[in-house]
Amino acid sequence: MTVMSDTVLAPSASVSGAILSLQRIPASRARGPRTVAVRLADSDGQRSLASILVNRMYSWRGYGADHQLFYDQHRVTFTAWSDDTVIGTLSLGVDGEDGLAADETFKDELDEFRRRPGSKLCELTKFACDPSTKSQAALAALFHVIFIYGTQRFSCTDLFIEVHPRHVRFYEALLGFKKVGAPRLNPDVAWWPADVPVQLMWLKVSEIRRFIDQHAGQTATRGRSLYPHFFPPKEEEGIWSRIAALGTDSNRPCIRRGTQAAPEAQAIAA
Repeated sequence: MTVMSDTVLAPSASVSGAILSLQRIPASRARGPRTVAVRLADSDGQRSLASILVNRMYSWRGYGADHQLFYDQHRVTFTAWSDDTVIGTLSLGVDGEDGLAADETFKDELDEFRRRPGSKLCELTKFACDPSTKSQAALAALFHVIFIYGTQRFSCTDLFIEVHPRHVRFYEALLGFKKVGAPRLNPDVAWWPADVPVQLMWLKVSEIRRFIDQHAGQTATRGRSLYPHFFPPKEEEGIWSRIAALGTDSNRPCIRRGTQAAPEAQAIAA
């Protein structure tokens, strides 16, 4: 994975949105080399394009086709682009007065984490990826940028995601998420099928830091983990600097490369 110089990190005339990473992905059997950019969806136009992808991918699974992505101080959306096309999107929600989206189904579980001293909860929502264009490198770039943003801007300590039970192994293998409790039904969530349970999963942010330090840049490693495809140290530092340059709240405490994780953290790259 190669990250290009900061001098080319300016949005094209046809696409807005602050570019946080830019990389050249080598050719594969399916297609030739391409450039993938991860952008902050910092405009209504960017979020509208991300919503289109979310609705396209969710509708054929029966998850509704009227999802809208909004910005507020506790929710930020990111997009992955190949040329002038959105190929992936993921939103970061941070705990605040209104709580998290996962509170609709798992408030009791989340409150247990909130009671821990120094905790700051966050969640991943509205993940969509075009299956015709996805790659491990593109997915890793999207998740890595969000990790950096969440730690630098919000000092997040605990990351959550709600998934279909059949996707549990995917998140365990790719990023090291762990199940919290048992799957639950919640008919009050309008867009989710009433007869399909959802599983809450959790990942300690300090463990993400440890996995990155151990495995980032080791793309020759076999396995499903995304961490070998995360950015190596030099490229990661460039992303930290670009996010800090965005302005507001850029000087919050953060977990940087080399910070020790909890002792029970285990590498999952194999």
